[in-house]
Amino acid sequence: MHQTQSAQVTSDGIAAPAFAQVGILHHPKKPESLALGREIGDFLQAHGVPVIWHESAWDAEAVLTRIPTADLVVTLGGDGTLLRAARMGAPFQVPMLGVKMGRLGFLAEVPPEAWIGPLKQMLAGNYWLEERLMLHMRVERHLADGSHHLLCEHEALNDVVLSRGDLARVVRISAQLDGGHLTQYTCDGLIVATATGSTGYALAVSGPILPPELRNILVIPIAPHLSMDRAVVLSEGAEVRLRAYTDHRPMVTVDGQVVVEIEDGDELIVVTSPHVARFVRMRERSYFYKTLMDKLQWTV
Repeated sequence: MHQTQSAQVTSDGIAAPAFAQVGILHHPKKPESLALGREIGDFLQAHGVPVIWHESAWDAEAVLTRIPTADLVVTLGGDGTLLRAARMGAPFQVPMLGVKMGRLGFLAEVPPEAWIGPLKQMLAGNYWLEERLMLHMRVERHLADGSHHLLCEHEALNDVVLSRGDLARVVRISAQLDGGHLTQYTCDGLIVATATGSTGYALAVSGPILPPELRNILVIPIAPHLSMDRAVVLSEGAEVRLRAYTDHRPMVTVDGQVVVEIEDGDELIVVTSPHVARFVRMRERSYFYKTLMDKLQWTV
């Protein structure tokens, strides 16, 4: 644990700030998260830490205007709430503290029934900051004159998925890695994930579990048909370019929350983001494996 009241630097070189201004995000469809958020806000205020705003995690416009003013964001919800918060907060280097209100959570740090102890520990400076790799995606449409048009770009903490869309039909996906052709998949879709995302959708299609500190990119097909069915683990600096070929509209999803419909031949480019997600941790650094066994009920 690291004392952080005077913004010391931790053993792994991460500046650990004293939290002077806190924002709180609640899940708008979980009334209990709003109530608990108010309790936590009152607790922090009583301990001399100003809570400067309280917003719905789904109100991105409001949150994006406020999040640069906070040096800590407390989220109340499941991992989905933390994913939203991380995408918004990472460009401003704002760390997150997750209070778990969902059913299955790998990212949240604090249980809702026993939050006072961990918050006291944090306020005493006994915490560490965990950094996790993020992805940057963009979709480009190539025009007849040889130019291309940027359709969208987003950050992702878990994964970026190119899939078949609404119809239950396979899609052909051409994959390039670092400018060289890898293969053409015939599948339901292709997942490009971080180590964080390796315990999400990628795990559901039998992908490998990567420890969260790894700065690697995982590429794995969904229900491949007579094509490559293995996961590929790439280095941090890799560039993944994907094109879907189909007679219906495929789609791209970001962290399972942002959905973009694309057209045949549009190109999805995924690279390492210049930003990282930061999480406040009070548990030991080996917490990941115990959490994994507990959440997946693999302990005996």
